[in-house]
Amino acid sequence: MKETIGLCLIGAGRAGMIHARNFASRVPGAKMTAISDVLEESAGKAAAELNIPAWYTDYRDALRDNAVDAVIVVTPTKFHRNIVVEAAEAKKHILCEKPMAMNKEECRGMIEAAKKNGVNLQIGFMRRFDANFRRAKEIVDSGAIGQVVSVKSLTRGPSVPQEWMYDIKKSNGPLAEVNSHDIDTLRWFTGSEVESLYAMAGNYRCEDARGKYPDFYDTVLMNLKMQNGMLGNIDGAQGVRYGYDARVDILGTCGLIQIGGLSGNTTLTFTAEHRIQGDVVRSWTNLFHEAYVQEDISFVESIRRGTPPEVSGLDGMMAVDIVRAGNESIQTGRIVFL
Repeated sequence: MKETIGLCLIGAGRAGMIHARNFASRVPGAKMTAISDVLEESAGKAAAELNIPAWYTDYRDALRDNAVDAVIVVTPTKFHRNIVVEAAEAKKHILCEKPMAMNKEECRGMIEAAKKNGVNLQIGFMRRFDANFRRAKEIVDSGAIGQVVSVKSLTRGPSVPQEWMYDIKKSNGPLAEVNSHDIDTLRWFTGSEVESLYAMAGNYRCEDARGKYPDFYDTVLMNLKMQNGMLGNIDGAQGVRYGYDARVDILGTCGLIQIGGLSGNTTLTFTAEHRIQGDVVRSWTNLFHEAYVQEDISFVESIRRGTPPEVSGLDGMMAVDIVRAGNESIQTGRIVFL
């Protein structure tokens, strides 16, 4: 067992820096040894903040750094495949943020490269590491609600998409950017793959996208049937403004599990104007802060112990393929069988 794992962050944006700060201070057996970002200012700033000795504008230079044992890939999705394959060939372990890649073929190549080179490939579905989600999984597995009948998973984000996200060919749309976690949640709690699905979507908030990107949608509903007969429903939206909303209902034959809520805490104010006021969850960075820590701890432990990661490349690939099928259903108006 190697005592300390040297890590390099590839992509020093908001999500990437969550991981970097965790590995720098809260993950036993981990040490941030390098930063890579195409923007020199971002790479240098991140390295200075975390007192990291090396930073690069080309990730290939980081892959040649002997102090780097593993990489965290947090770049736009279209770059994931090449970075992950090259990292695997350089014998670096990989934590790749979701969505894993643009299509199933890219995912398969990433999985094969990791297997061929004997390195771990973990996909960033951090909800599997959230204490509430893990407790719900324990309850499901205990049989306390009987057989699972359906899983409803909802994610709605407050921010308006960046322009590159409007192009479905480049982003794979909100099903990928927003609902990948919901898709993984559905597979995890049902323990099954998708048999068929039907999705509907529309653009209700992003007026700037309607002319140039007529296929873009900011709201989507998707119904799914699993191979084991269980049912699923996914609800996604961008630009809702009211807060960050992530909830799950797991209905069984003799019970129900509910995860999450929009309230930031349980404190409510009742005023003389006959109003109720409370705080709302503002961002995924608040809601799942500790889940990211536990995800990063699990990644390093899998490397140190030589065990498979808790969330595999297969998990990432299946989510990508379900996104593809969902977008196909939106475009054709038909049920899609996987």
